[in-house]
Amino acid sequence: MRTSKNGNKPPKWSVALTALASLLLAGGCQGGKGPQTAPASVPEVATVKVTTGPVALMTELPGRTSAYRVAEIRPQVNGLIQKRLFTEGSHVTAGQVLYQIDPAPFQAVLDNAKAALAKAEANLQAVRSRAERFKELLPDKAVSQQDYDDAEAAVKQTEADIEVWKATVKTASINLGYTRIVAPISGRIGISNVTEGALVTAQQPTPLSTIQQLDPVYVDVPQSTSETLRLKRLLEGGRLNQGGEGQKKVKLLLEDGSEYPLAGTLQFRDVTVDPTTATVLLRVVFPNPQGVLLPGMFVRAVVREGIKEQAILIPQQAVSRDPKGNPVALIVDAGEKVQQRMLVLDRAIGDRWLVSSGLASGDRVIVEGMQKVRPGASVKVVPFEAPKSK
Repeated sequence: MRTSKNGNKPPKWSVALTALASLLLAGGCQGGKGPQTAPASVPEVATVKVTTGPVALMTELPGRTSAYRVAEIRPQVNGLIQKRLFTEGSHVTAGQVLYQIDPAPFQAVLDNAKAALAKAEANLQAVRSRAERFKELLPDKAVSQQDYDDAEAAVKQTEADIEVWKATVKTASINLGYTRIVAPISGRIGISNVTEGALVTAQQPTPLSTIQQLDPVYVDVPQSTSETLRLKRLLEGGRLNQGGEGQKKVKLLLEDGSEYPLAGTLQFRDVTVDPTTATVLLRVVFPNPQGVLLPGMFVRAVVREGIKEQAILIPQQAVSRDPKGNPVALIVDAGEKVQQRMLVLDRAIGDRWLVSSGLASGDRVIVEGMQKVRPGASVKVVPFEAPKSK
């Protein structure tokens, strides 16, 4: 027993308390079972239930716009340009006079033809009367048969001359009309390649100007032959339905990525394959009342392939990749255990994958919590809540 510094012994009640504390401490150590580990918690995962339903399949293809109609303005007679009667870049209507060629030479030819026609018509009456008189005198032998035949031939020759001059008058009138060069179609006219005073020739290779009809416009879209064959196999196998009125409707994306507000109509699919690109041409007609689409623009057409009736769509975040890059998904089976499925993906549609094979209707696909589980592990399933779009 220790003594205090001043040599006195500690009081008896202090010794008793020390002994009692030692006994309680020893009993507590002997009666305890040591530290206990908490049972491992089951991880929670969020799943979506696989369902099937019809999905419209779309293909985005590059294309280029072109004018609905194009008319190159060329003269049909030789002459000197007197006037240009339009404003470059303006809208012109069919029948509007664009250029005036000097009409004086053509008017003179027409007048000459009309005069010759009048002369032939006046001569016809005289030769016809002479032939009729010879016919009356022929039975009395007052004229010979030869004289009568010559008179009849003169009538027919004069009648033929009249027809020739009528045709000449018509031709001269047509050529005079060609001195007024008019617009064959309505549309936007471009720059003029000639000015007043220019000498032009009939059917010259260089057009005077060009008119383009821009409402509606064409969009020419090349589609690969391999894609065409793929669609044909899907249709023959019954996995794709191309029925419905909306099948020929086409959307358009402009060069800046914005969507053109008006839908187009698929007009036809060409039957000739371009040997240099192995593509066939799809021609789509788009209304263009505001003139937004101009010839030569690069655009992207969203063409409807058809409707897949029993399609499976799952969120993109539910799909991961194995070390070889193959797409896989984790599902929860009936025993609340994780299973891995190998997938075959068709394409992305928005924020979801279109699954060709690997999943069936009713499967519960893990969307959140995949990092915490492995195949064969038990999990607790909670419903997946998709983020709300702003």
